[in-house]
Amino acid sequence: MAYVAPGETSLVPPAEVAEVDLYHAKSWITKYVFSQDAKVIAIQYAFTAIAIGLVALVLSWLMRLQLGFPDTFSIIEPSQYYQFITMHGMIMVIYLLTALFLGGFGNYLIPLMVGARDMVFPFVNMVSYWVYLLAVLVLIASFFVPGGPTGAGWTLYPPQSITAGTPGSEGGIVLMLVSLALFIVGFTMGGLNYVVTVLQARTRGMSLMRMPLTVWGIFIATILALLAFPALFVGAVMMTLDKLLGTSFFMPAMISLGEQLEYDGGNPLLFQHLFWFFGHPEVYIVALPAFGIVSDLISVHARRNIFGYRMMVWALVAIGALSFIVWAHHMYVSGMNPWFGFFFATTTLIIAIPTALKVYNWTLTLWKGNIQLTVPMLFAIGFIVTFLNGGITGLFLGNVVVDVPLSDTMFVVAHFHMVMGVAPLMVIFGAIYHWYPLITGRMYDEALGQIHFWVTFVGAYTIFLPIHYLGFLGVPRRYFEMGDTSFIPESAATLNAFVTVVALIVGFAQLVFFYNMARSYTKGKIAGRNPWKANSLEWQTEEFPPGHGNFGATLPLVYRWPYSYGVPGVAEDYLPQNVPPDEVVTDEGPGASGA
Repeated sequence: MAYVAPGETSLVPPAEVAEVDLYHAKSWITKYVFSQDAKVIAIQYAFTAIAIGLVALVLSWLMRLQLGFPDTFSIIEPSQYYQFITMHGMIMVIYLLTALFLGGFGNYLIPLMVGARDMVFPFVNMVSYWVYLLAVLVLIASFFVPGGPTGAGWTLYPPQSITAGTPGSEGGIVLMLVSLALFIVGFTMGGLNYVVTVLQARTRGMSLMRMPLTVWGIFIATILALLAFPALFVGAVMMTLDKLLGTSFFMPAMISLGEQLEYDGGNPLLFQHLFWFFGHPEVYIVALPAFGIVSDLISVHARRNIFGYRMMVWALVAIGALSFIVWAHHMYVSGMNPWFGFFFATTTLIIAIPTALKVYNWTLTLWKGNIQLTVPMLFAIGFIVTFLNGGITGLFLGNVVVDVPLSDTMFVVAHFHMVMGVAPLMVIFGAIYHWYPLITGRMYDEALGQIHFWVTFVGAYTIFLPIHYLGFLGVPRRYFEMGDTSFIPESAATLNAFVTVVALIVGFAQLVFFYNMARSYTKGKIAGRNPWKANSLEWQTEEFPPGHGNFGATLPLVYRWPYSYGVPGVAEDYLPQNVPPDEVVTDEGPGASGA
């Protein structure tokens, strides 16, 4: 009797799939610069995203120095502080997290995990990266125009964002909007590649319900992005027209600096709806790939099949669908009808149900598993704990009566950073450590990885738990300085200074990660084939690390799901997807049970 994974009905593969017609590089430039190899493009995305992310990290340090030690650093002016807030938020959410999860991990893992030669449209894939790079360069250019980058806040609300008096209201806001439009164009090219590759380029036997959850998470997140990003694109174009041509999509009749402006009839709330119709799915555009990656990490490093695979898949689908009907919980203080507040509070609580199911399934996957506390596993567990804590504070903010008094306090900053900052970064680090041997062929330094995890994990909580408390005290967010505000006790200033010192320490501690990655690339221990003893196809390539085309002369044939760990009667505790049943080594000998 052949071994069949839960929910599967047949081991018979579908018909032969067409292979991608690959372009083989003929020079160093076409191999590493204008590359059509999805793995090289993934590395390009990753390096660019991390580079711009480091800029945002430095901006956060500057903000923390002002908050922790006000009136100490004369180089930080009020207008610059608001510019730092805006650029830090937009870079981290869009240009780092979205680009790294979809452009980085999506490009590297999707073709390998589904058994494809490459993305279906390799040339379009290459162009998508260069458009993304152009978007990053346009964003960076805003630092060098007169007035500097926009200081309207990362949500870019009009009319403030494009009227005089706001930092960067001339060239800065225009470059921000143009950069966002370019980013969306580039992503759309890449996103169509991810979707079509998953649907059309899977190898024989790779049914949808045999795909790793990493692929499912990236696939569903890409569909969300293709549906949500047009709202931001339209908003960016319309605001650009308001700024440059004097249209009135968002700009009402108003007086600015004592002068009656020519705008008339626009609705600022329309932009808020467009922004958050994109903005809340954006949370799950980042979270769903993280969910998928974490599922694979804990399965591999706990040596257990993922608990409730089909439930996990449908939970991803449900989260994606529900994410489009919760956006206005970001707008409770905008003056909406109370019945709308009731509706969006209800949907916000409902979307917590499939999210909670995933946490239960992760916990049950770990239950009685052979848990190996490798660095990837530590980061995966760190993600689960952090996302759970951040999600619980999100339940508070999803209710109108709690959100209204807390909406403009540091509590929102703490919640958002836990669920959308620290948690995804935990996954990014865990994933890089996990797939580092696949990318480089070498192992990282385990001791340095452990130090990196504990400093990052403990440090993140030391930073953001006190910020929750500051929010309860009523300390407002986005303020350059508090002054002698009567309701804020002096202890808040001491706590802010403490948080600033910890933030600097944790930020500098990331140098341990970069040193580990760079040193291990040349001096790390040779990893050997499949060092984690994983089942998914990316570890089963003929050449290791995989070369252009991923697989050898023939594409792999898939016989089972990727979570066959501890199968009864099988000699090893893992069973790769592409091992034929008659070649499985059992307790009784090769192929004895037909597993």
